[in-house]
Amino acid sequence: MKFAANLGFLFTKEAPNILDRYHLAKSVGFSGVELPFPYDIPVSDIVAAKEAAGVEQVLLNAWPGRTDSNDLGIAIFPERRTEFRESLETSIKYLKALNCKRLHIMAGKAAANADHKELEKTYIENLLFAADRLEKEGVVALIEACNNQWIPGYFMNHSQKALRVIKEVGHPNLKLQLDVFHTQIIEGNLTHSIKTYLPHVGHVQIAQVPDRGEPDSAGEISYRYILKLFEELGYKDWIGLEYIPRGGTAEGLKWMKNWSYSDYVFKI
Repeated sequence: MKFAANLGFLFTKEAPNILDRYHLAKSVGFSGVELPFPYDIPVSDIVAAKEAAGVEQVLLNAWPGRTDSNDLGIAIFPERRTEFRESLETSIKYLKALNCKRLHIMAGKAAANADHKELEKTYIENLLFAADRLEKEGVVALIEACNNQWIPGYFMNHSQKALRVIKEVGHPNLKLQLDVFHTQIIEGNLTHSIKTYLPHVGHVQIAQVPDRGEPDSAGEISYRYILKLFEELGYKDWIGLEYIPRGGTAEGLKWMKNWSYSDYVFKI
């Protein structure tokens, strides 16, 4: 298994500056990292931190929109098509500099009275454009279903919906980012869900339910079983650790040792 540290979640107590988390991730054994929202940091600074640590940049999120409006993506909004395309070029600048091959395109949050058919039409048009544009750069476009308990109003709120959109877009460079945490909350039945979605998956993330803690923390998901299932189904790509450590990040990584993921040598 290949595990990547999500630097928006891990090492936050140890290093308030997200750039310092690159070194911490490497120091405990990670060779890959995710960075959710890099756009308020000069790309040259991120490149320097990444290269000094000697890790692979596994994933970025696309530009999320206006922070003062609590945007989480702009891909669904008809009036922001031009902004979406311009911001995609900003993402590509970061992707190329960091040699990152995956971009999660966040949908955005829809108002309750919004015309969801029009939002989906815009979403599909933007995803088709992005999948094609990113393919030219050797980058996979991803969409992810996020549950509405944690993100009220988020438009892409079910993996079945994501699968339908992927098929509607019909571009081979658009894949599903399967977050097991969100999938359990949205629909459960994880064995069936993972088997159903895996042929369309371009990236995986994990966290425990309901508190989004470490995989071995108390909760609804037996991650020993789930990780073994991914192995049995032939998944060999990255799994992002997008969870909230209960205490220190390094201490919380003992589950990897206990579960015999011996490729990781953690200094705990």
